[in-house]
Amino acid sequence: MENTAWLVLFSLSLAVGQMMFKQAAKGIAGAPVADILPLLGANIWVWMALVLYGLSTVLWVWILSWMPLSRAYPWTALGAVVVPLAATLLFAETVTPVFWLGAVLIGIGVVLTQFGSS
Repeated sequence: MENTAWLVLFSLSLAVGQMMFKQAAKGIAGAPVADILPLLGANIWVWMALVLYGLSTVLWVWILSWMPLSRAYPWTALGAVVVPLAATLLFAETVTPVFWLGAVLIGIGVVLTQFGSS
């Protein structure tokens, strides 16, 4: 169970990073292309996301030091479920019922990949 907790933490950290990037993107909406880089450079959300991604990378490499990549990597697919869910809550984005069906199938797929793995 402890292994699962680390994988969930990693997956959630990537999802949180995506929420931070989306918040940063709201700060450049409508800006001319020439202004985007300076705006992003001054945006705290970009810097927080980059720090989080850096820490997540350290966590990922540590996970891979004791877990096979073939078993760990499917957990990254959870982002395809968690990110849209968070986007609906934080940014009032909408997703269709067909999306949620796909999200359930992704979750089932992640669980199935864990059976028989060492």
